[in-house]
Amino acid sequence: MRVILALMLMTRLAFADGERAGDFDYYILALSWSPNWCALEGDARGSPQCNENRKLGWVLHGLWPEFENGWPSYCRTPHGAPSRTQTSAMADIMGSSGAAWYQWKKHGTCSGLSAVEFFNLARAAYNSVSRPEVFRKLPRPVKLPASVVEEAFLQANPGWSKDMLTITCKAGRIQEARLCLTKDLTSRDCSADARRDCSMKDALLDDIR
Repeated sequence: MRVILALMLMTRLAFADGERAGDFDYYILALSWSPNWCALEGDARGSPQCNENRKLGWVLHGLWPEFENGWPSYCRTPHGAPSRTQTSAMADIMGSSGAAWYQWKKHGTCSGLSAVEFFNLARAAYNSVSRPEVFRKLPRPVKLPASVVEEAFLQANPGWSKDMLTITCKAGRIQEARLCLTKDLTSRDCSADARRDCSMKDALLDDIR
């Protein structure tokens, strides 16, 4: 019985829905490599993020409130939902207004901020990161170790350490670069459960069309 209760508690910590807004420890800034996301999901959805004229590279997937163990989502918030104008204004860095809406609903509600404040903070976090230009210049898709992507970000952002950044993979491709930040957007070490570095030696990185 004690084992079952312990497992139930662990599950709640990892997937806590409906938590109180503003009750969290730090943020994860998730940057998605747009060509890979489009190849895996976006093209099939007909996402405007994947239009040929966009030529997006690292886009803002989200700014996620985190606990030291687990994360909140879909929190109770006194703030109203963002307007279409507000979500559309985030499409330049998030790919689409729909992505901005979903990120607010699942993660932004947990920040304790209004939608405008949250989107402004997310944009500030995105703009604070130097995204390596080398990946935008690829003439064709390449396979490379995920550690190469990590090293490129570390070189472009002096002061970061490996424990502050996680590179993830999905379906044999580089998926995201995830940076851990304090509530005032200072880089910090990620908690143990957020450090899930991809160990692939031949992860695919699609080129920008």
